[in-house]
Parts: sequence; C-alpha cells; structure tokens
Amino acid sequence: MSRVAVVTLAHGRHEHLRGQHRTLAAATRPPDDYVVVAMDDPAIVPTNVDGLRSRVLRVATDPGGLPLARARNRGVRAALDAGADVVVCLDVDCLAGPDLVASYAERVLAHPRTVWQGPVTYLAPPPDGGYPLADLTSLDDPHPGRPAPAPGAVSWDADPDLFWSLSFALSPAAWATAGGFDPEYVGYGAEDTDFGRRLVASGLGLAWDGAARAFHQHHPVSRPPVEHLDDILRNAALFHRRWGAWPMLGWLEEFERRGLASYDGLRWTVTDAR
Repeated sequence: MSRVAVVTLAHGRHEHLRGQHRTLAAATRPPDDYVVVAMDDPAIVPTNVDGLRSRVLRVATDPGGLPLARARNRGVRAALDAGADVVVCLDVDCLAGPDLVASYAERVLAHPRTVWQGPVTYLAPPPDGGYPLADLTSLDDPHPGRPAPAPGAVSWDADPDLFWSLSFALSPAAWATAGGFDPEYVGYGAEDTDFGRRLVASGLGLAWDGAARAFHQHHPVSRPPVEHLDDILRNAALFHRRWGAWPMLGWLEEFERRGLASYDGLRWTVTDAR
C-alpha cells in the first residue's frame, strides 16, 4: 500500500495546528506520517490525536525572517527519507477536508509527474465553540482568485504564477525533478511563485484537484502586508533577477502608493515614510 505523508510548517499558531491535526486524524484516509517543522518554536511538541501521532523537526529562524523555503525542504526530505510515496504540504492554518489526503494520494499516484493543488476556503472568524470540524463541507466557498473545480473534477495546465504552498501534493520523482524550494527566499513572499515557475520549466505538470479541499482558519492580516515590507522587496528583487518579472506587483504598487516603497525603473527600494 502507498505511504502518504503530510508536512506542515509552524511558528506559533498552536490552536490552528491542533485543529489541523484533528481534521487529518478524522480524514477518510489519514496520513501515514505527519511531519511538523517547528521554526524556532520549542512549544511545539509531538502529539497524538486518535492514533495519528505527529513528529516534530526543528529549524532555527533566519535574521531575514522565517526560513519557509528551507523548512519546507527539510520537512519534505524527512518524509521522503521515511518512505513516502506521496507528500502533501499543508499550511498550518489549513484544516483538511475529509477527502483531501485520499484524493491527493490517488491523483499523485496516477500522475506522478504532475504537481497537484487543491481549492482553499478562507474561513470567517470561528463561532463560539470553534469551527464545525466534522462538517467543514458546509463552509465550502473556495478563494475566487484560484481555480476551484468541483469535487471529483480536475483542472489541467494550471498557471504557475498562481501556485501556492497552502495546499499541494507531489511524488518523490516530481520533488527530485523540481529540486525543492529555493532557500535563498527568506521571510514572506515569492518563494511559491518561483517554485511554480520552476515546476513548469523542469517539464512537470501542474493541476488542480477539486476533491482535495482545505479550509484556512481565520487570523488577522494586513493588506498590503506592511509588516513584511522588507522581506517582500528583498524576495521580489531575487525573483526578478531569476525570471525578469516582478512578483507580488499589486502589493509593490500599493506600497508605493502609501509612500513606503519607490520604483526607479530598475529596482524597488524602501522609502523613509515608515
């Protein structure tokens, strides 16, 4: 029988992690391996929910911010070293729909040279008593900015610039071909888009699996994410050197409109408006 691993990264968000663990344990096909990569967070420890036990890897933070790319590479490598035939990467904020693991496993095993993504619903703040984990499908309302095929349907030839690491799955062969995420990206932004482009450039397919649905638990956000201004400008410059295009352009332009950054035709720089 195939072996399926779920990898998630965490720094804080302990309640979100506990919710994710409960949904994975209750899934129609729980993972065989649940790898949590704790980024500079000693409070995260292995836990057992209904027979699904997590294991915790530890990664130190970077002076430039959370090392998301490096941590994800570490988690996937650990899953593959333990014999995973399918690796599912799921953001710590995401609750797993009941069929997410099972559907991803089916798709990856049938199409090992395609990387699969699933629709994600962004949830409102939880009601008293929390989200209805046993009835998440009643909250299904996928993000309008991404494809969302119906359960059982797929969408082929996905746009690599819409790739997101919130929820995706792939085979060991696809991971080896892509070479993992680029650890030069540190902190917030652009490592997802870079990975999506490298997937397609390396000859891999990219598709959406309508049955692999996830539910993103609410947390406060800034629009644009001004607290990540330095990360975003640094990572955007790295992406531009690699691909000749600016990622996150909407955010960059909004930073400029607010007087937080400026563009001189060659590069974006932080202004003194802060």
